[in-house]
Amino acid sequence: MTDNHYDVAIIGTGAGGGTVAHRLASSGKKILVLERGTFLPREKANWDAAQVFKQERYFNTETWSDKDGQSLRPAAGYWVGGNTKFYGGTLFRMREQEFNAVVHKGGISPEWCLKYNDFEPYYSQAEQLYQVHGQRGLDPVEPWSNNEYPFPAISHEPRIQAVHNDLKDQGLHPFYLPMAIKLNEAQQFLSECIRCETCDGHPCLAHAKADAEVMVVRPAMQQTHVTLLTEAKVTRLHTSTSGREITTIETEVAGEIMQFQADIVIVACGAINSAALLLRSANDAHPNGLANRSDQVGRNFMKHNCGVVIGLMQPENLTVFQKTLGINDFYWGEPDFPYPMGQIQLSGKVNQEMLMNDVPLKTTGVDAETAARHSVDWWLMGEDLPDPNNRVRIKGDKIHLDYTENNTEAFNRLIDRWIEVLKSIDIDKGFMKQSLYYRANFPLKWVAHQCGTCRFGFDPDTSVLDVNCRAHEIDNLYVVDSSFFASNTGSNPTLTVVANALRVSDHLLGRLK
Repeated sequence: MTDNHYDVAIIGTGAGGGTVAHRLASSGKKILVLERGTFLPREKANWDAAQVFKQERYFNTETWSDKDGQSLRPAAGYWVGGNTKFYGGTLFRMREQEFNAVVHKGGISPEWCLKYNDFEPYYSQAEQLYQVHGQRGLDPVEPWSNNEYPFPAISHEPRIQAVHNDLKDQGLHPFYLPMAIKLNEAQQFLSECIRCETCDGHPCLAHAKADAEVMVVRPAMQQTHVTLLTEAKVTRLHTSTSGREITTIETEVAGEIMQFQADIVIVACGAINSAALLLRSANDAHPNGLANRSDQVGRNFMKHNCGVVIGLMQPENLTVFQKTLGINDFYWGEPDFPYPMGQIQLSGKVNQEMLMNDVPLKTTGVDAETAARHSVDWWLMGEDLPDPNNRVRIKGDKIHLDYTENNTEAFNRLIDRWIEVLKSIDIDKGFMKQSLYYRANFPLKWVAHQCGTCRFGFDPDTSVLDVNCRAHEIDNLYVVDSSFFASNTGSNPTLTVVANALRVSDHLLGRLK
């Protein structure tokens, strides 16, 4: 058994676990990284929208259930790098005000136990580590920073530059999205990114997306004292009789149950699966699940209110790499609605196959190929609020998501407002009798922005983790994915996950000395 003992064991290789592995790799400590998936295959299907989205080639094979007992197949994959393999690479900082309590139309977004000042230096480090491109001073609600973005903003292609100019003429403040991508526009012959159309939502065949596998896991593996074990599903964590420490990590490897031990155990399975692992690991000392004396494990699950607006407008849109522009003018609301509404971003460019199934074209007289040439495609996101009744539970061995949408009035207002804006810049109606603005909200299965199931805080009666993301009740157990979020904010969560992983890693390095 001594060969299976490590100084640190990390469960999961996404933005949280992968970043911790990278930071701790320089410590010289013996580190085990456990990943239930394997390396995502590099194959032509990586760039095939039909394979990725319609056939769901890279989704995991599990079925979960919703509050009504209906089955759903989650839009999430189990791979080295976690869901960053598919993310759009948009890495925002939380706004400074979001660390305080915020009044929404649908309720209160609670105060965090730490503040923006505590995260700011780690945001800068995270932006450097994940090669974020951007330009300060354009986003009207961006927080202060001690550093410029480490890489220049990604330029707009001509059609998007025209949209940018039209939006500015309407008095809005479009800005370059902060993007994690290995792109060199100044010296394209040195660029790993080729600015293709299959980035947002796709795995990158060229390994040019700055995802967790590429940026942190592979470099960490170069250290001889770091062991990555793939296809290793952790099924249960065992504690000592007192319940104060994790003693054994029960893991299924190629159909065989193996036992690992570690002085420090770091859970980073994603907010849903991290909560599920703690709940499945209930024992006499922790009858409701590990670290769950507060009955907060699995509660306050959030995933954002998300939707798309596709505008079929008169000018042709021959853009290839479309995800370059964002709008935050309605982030905190508008004069007659003083509540946060959310954020607007360009999405990856849709193609005709996506439009054939997802956009009602029959009544327009326009075929899908023509429509795809004219579409400009937007991703909209608003904050859902923490609700203790929105929770992850285990029924048998199956994940069950009790989730009811909230704060939807503000988000639906954002969608309506954005369609109004698009109509205001769509002057020429010669493309068809009238321009079409298709809208759709994303269902529960889209859990890419999952968070909040093991919130951190000072009070062990109302939180699962302390300020260093250590379980209040278990001395050697940490959770470093998005589970720790006290609220969801209105922006993409990944940069905050990475920054927090770096922050917690500094704490762990002190503990490991």
